[in-house]
Amino acid sequence: MTTSAELGLSALTVAPGGVATTTLTVRNDLDIVEAYTLEAVGDCAAWTTIEPARVSLFPGTSETVTVRLAPPRSPSARAGDFPLGIRVLPTERPELVTVPETTVTVTPFHELQAALAPRRRRGWLRGRYRASVRNLGNAPATVVLAPGQAGEDLRFRVTPERLRLEPGESGELRVQARARKLIWFGKPASWPFEVTVGPEQGADGKGPDGKGTGAKGADGKGPGGDTAAADPMPVQRPLLDGEFVQLPIFPWWLLALLAALIALLLAWFALVRPAVRSSAKQAAEKAVAQQLPTPAPAPATPDGGAPTQPGGASPGGQTKPGAGQSTTGPGGRTTGPGGLAVPGTGQQSSATIDVQTANAAAAVGSYQVPHGKVFDITDIVAANFQGDQGLLTITAGNQTITTIALETFRNQDYHWVTPIQVSGDQTVTASVTCEAPGTPASGKQAAACHELLNISGTLSDLRQGN
Repeated sequence: MTTSAELGLSALTVAPGGVATTTLTVRNDLDIVEAYTLEAVGDCAAWTTIEPARVSLFPGTSETVTVRLAPPRSPSARAGDFPLGIRVLPTERPELVTVPETTVTVTPFHELQAALAPRRRRGWLRGRYRASVRNLGNAPATVVLAPGQAGEDLRFRVTPERLRLEPGESGELRVQARARKLIWFGKPASWPFEVTVGPEQGADGKGPDGKGTGAKGADGKGPGGDTAAADPMPVQRPLLDGEFVQLPIFPWWLLALLAALIALLLAWFALVRPAVRSSAKQAAEKAVAQQLPTPAPAPATPDGGAPTQPGGASPGGQTKPGAGQSTTGPGGRTTGPGGLAVPGTGQQSSATIDVQTANAAAAVGSYQVPHGKVFDITDIVAANFQGDQGLLTITAGNQTITTIALETFRNQDYHWVTPIQVSGDQTVTASVTCEAPGTPASGKQAAACHELLNISGTLSDLRQGN
């Protein structure tokens, strides 16, 4: 004599989140009243319940109980075929325990959880994002991302192209959104896009194997002869929202700043610079006018024909020695304090003074009148052929002829009806202060200032004494 137990179905199928039922019939073949404890064992025991879980039978009687399977919709209820055993343990005769078995098929379901970080990126040409995906289904899934945008302004790249995840496992994919062209000027442009997360197959609502997720029993009905145990929910495909804000290369405020700078430069060249150059020229001309000697008025000729000199000079035309004033010598020539020129000995003569000056330095060039000679200067030509900047001072003996800014001229000439007389052993000097070398016709800026001074006039013998 023994205890017998038999399950109603040799195999049954259940979907996670659903319920499947079968029956268990227990028979007491002993000659005593026996109580039986019913317990599920195996991989399905955690979500299997038996109602009732304890029965008491008289000898030769049997009872049928309900076995209910309700796997949770979570990764813990793995998809596949698993054995299910019901242990029937007699209380009085425990050694007569029996364990009837059946096979339970847990159908797969697919559920993904995804997030995009960051949701918004700013850049000139591209933005990079991270898509975190977790497999909440009960079967392995190969995840793919499908980015898309309403227009054709962005191109996408996903790395890696696919990701395989076990149930409950998490992973990460990288998404790059790249604009098709740069924005050089203007305002930022916003490009929203969407990323669809799903299994590699199953876009038609079926499982990744291309089949439906529901299953039926051997009799064409659901497990236990009840309703079908199909997956009650379709494959979930999360939709992630993202945005790429494309920045211009040159923002609007930079363009406004450039326009303001250009306007200031134009105003400088059109208004300020001419005024500065005019002021400098006027100052130089004023300095020259202050330093040039005032020509003496022409002597009046009385009826007798003898010229009279200003300041009560004698008819002989000579002033007191050392007075520092010019005198009119024989022949009408202006003479200085050094003596008179011998009539008939004058010859045309000229000399060139070459002055080269380093940047931010000063130099002096000179011409010395030969001993025993008198040089009557009638013409001076100053050449600033490089366009240097600085100051030029011309002196003859102890007399300063002119001071002029170099940047106000390229060639400057001076002429006198009444010659400037320089006696023997005295010098004509050109003093140059170089502020900035100019650019000659070659187009390459010079390393030093370079000025030329040509003086022309009559060179005569000097007559000493009365």
